[in-house]
Amino acid sequence: MLYLSDRSWLRRWVETSPVTGRLTSRFVAGKTLDEGIAVIRKLSAEGVLATLDCLGENVTSAAEAQASCDAYLQALGRIEAEGIPATVSIKLSQFGLGLSDELCQQNVERLVARAQAIGSRVEIDMESSEYVDRTLRIVRAMHDQHKCVRAVIQAYLLRSEADIEDLCRRGVPVRLCKGAYLEPPSVAFALKADVDANYVRLMKRLLDVGEYPAIASHDEEIVDHALAHVRGQGIGADRFEFQMLYGIRRDLQRRLVGEGYRLRLYVPYGDAWYPYFMRRLAERPANLLFLARNVFRS
Repeated sequence: MLYLSDRSWLRRWVETSPVTGRLTSRFVAGKTLDEGIAVIRKLSAEGVLATLDCLGENVTSAAEAQASCDAYLQALGRIEAEGIPATVSIKLSQFGLGLSDELCQQNVERLVARAQAIGSRVEIDMESSEYVDRTLRIVRAMHDQHKCVRAVIQAYLLRSEADIEDLCRRGVPVRLCKGAYLEPPSVAFALKADVDANYVRLMKRLLDVGEYPAIASHDEEIVDHALAHVRGQGIGADRFEFQMLYGIRRDLQRRLVGEGYRLRLYVPYGDAWYPYFMRRLAERPANLLFLARNVFRS
């Protein structure tokens, strides 16, 4: 089996090829915070919200975790200075979760307190199933202290219905996505049809009782399910938002904005795009087919 992330020759080709350069420039804002800010400024002018993601994960030292936190604090400072209605998205493994829960929570608390002070939010991404319990513990603690966090829940995990019910009871906002990690059938739905069906079930529950949920999907059928539900239930467009990745399904993005719905794009930046991108292709080959189908759609 070819493990993409283990082939140094492949990495050199990917990082220097004009073909992959075109691909990454389509959905990565750039290598610097300035480039990320320029993208979200442009999106804001078009009536589109944004969440900034400084690429990186799985730090190996407390100093690296601190540096990740500092980078996000800088991003929040720029968001405040620009007056842009943007949030930031973080992975807890980037803040030291693989080293120490206490270290990670201290770093996250610094960031969340800053987000609260400027009227922004920290969107706490979900990683593989081994991190779920620890991630949700930190989410709950930050919500109790500051209120300005949103948890990401993955519809392909068997446990997600119970997690959503708990978060809704606590008033914690949720971003619902399908999930991108390779998981065993003991913890996750194996079939796409089952994942989609669970996504729609959980989505409707969030739209009915959730605190400002985010529906994160590029699947037009799922988006149409959401629209039919909110119209049928009389749910206002100010009570939820759609979320998508920067550069993917721009046709669907324009449609939603044109119909008056809130849309937030996940805008990654930084020079750590290669391991992030290649690991997902290696773990879940269906992601490659998804990109091939969708990334170059107008």
